[in-house]
Amino acid sequence: MQVRQSKTDNGIRVVTSMMDHVQSVALGIWVGIGSRYEPVQASGISHFTEHLLFKGTRRRSQRDISQTIEGRGGYLNAFTGEEATCYYARVGYNQLRQSLDVLTDMYVNSRFDKDEIQKERGVITEEIMMYHDQPRHLVSEMLMNILWKDHPVGRPIIGTRETLSTMKRKTFIEFTKKNYVAKNTVVAIAGNVKHDVCVEYVQDMMKKVSEKPRAPVFTAVNASVNQGRTAFLEKNVEQTHLAIGLRSFGYQDKRRHTLRILNAIFGENMSSRLFQIVREKHGLAYSVHSSIQLFKDSGALMIAAGLDRDRKVKALELIVNELVRIKERPVSKAELRRAKDYAIGQMRLGLESTSHQMMWLGDNLLSRRKFTPPEETIELLSRVTVADVAKLASQLIRHSKVSLAMVSPEVSKQDQARMKTILGRL
Repeated sequence: MQVRQSKTDNGIRVVTSMMDHVQSVALGIWVGIGSRYEPVQASGISHFTEHLLFKGTRRRSQRDISQTIEGRGGYLNAFTGEEATCYYARVGYNQLRQSLDVLTDMYVNSRFDKDEIQKERGVITEEIMMYHDQPRHLVSEMLMNILWKDHPVGRPIIGTRETLSTMKRKTFIEFTKKNYVAKNTVVAIAGNVKHDVCVEYVQDMMKKVSEKPRAPVFTAVNASVNQGRTAFLEKNVEQTHLAIGLRSFGYQDKRRHTLRILNAIFGENMSSRLFQIVREKHGLAYSVHSSIQLFKDSGALMIAAGLDRDRKVKALELIVNELVRIKERPVSKAELRRAKDYAIGQMRLGLESTSHQMMWLGDNLLSRRKFTPPEETIELLSRVTVADVAKLASQLIRHSKVSLAMVSPEVSKQDQARMKTILGRL
């Protein structure tokens, strides 16, 4: 990656990766604000604000915003997470200036029209209801809630109908004035671009962005943050949906590379132990996998599965068996090698994409405050040993760290008791 960094006069960080062999450019404005910064009474305001920035500025209507980029063959979107919000586009390299002008216009000049706020309140309410109709999403939300009980990290990013109903135009103006500031903003651009030109554009288009106040702070996750053990919900669905979380460390921990390899061995792909046992050998699930979610100061190894509803206890037993096995028996050198090759290969494949490089740049600078070259990460992944995996598994796979959520057509008291007993084996 040919990466360069600069700062505008008011302190916005601009980072670019030049890929002169491609015909496109991916650009994103990253803001260091997300759901974990929100007080409980304002839950969902980061996500609501993200929606409203697409609803019109002093220069453009909602339609103008989308047509300026999509009408030229580009792609425009945004996302809100626990720790960041990102507005991004992917366009032909010759559309960089116009597309950046659209994104910066949204950031700087959004109108927060009262009628649009009311309409979007209804749209997000429908989004909440849609997610609650999707058991895979619902069980994930339930798991987050018990993994970080009564803490902002465990609350739904989207908020609730109750909190959405209290947000007025003044709420959003004050929120952006406080958080959409230069020291809390990164502009990341990857593709067929020139760094100095990008900096010049950002300097001109975002010169009105305030240098103050400083970046916001969040409530830390520490040992006093409670963790629930189980959550069950009976719902009229065709499958049982299960989610397991093992609470871990954050993305600043040096063990994150070992966790990446452990996850690849355990359940990330079709070659993994979890997939081979639960789906291929026993045929209990179409979808079963594990993943990692890391925040600055906490995280989790997550397991998700859509299961045969009549054999959910058996499926949980198989999953726990595999967790116990990877904790108690060292992985083979061959399995470790395959997991390393997979993780490193996936990373290299991703870096061929302008969008992936833009995400890498923005996330690195906003979250970690520095750019980590991919080759440095690859080197750290390649150093992971059998002993490292064994040590981490023994630290992570414990009953005190596990939570389970389940959405099923029926979860009897007897089944609940049996599942709690199975989890007790960890």
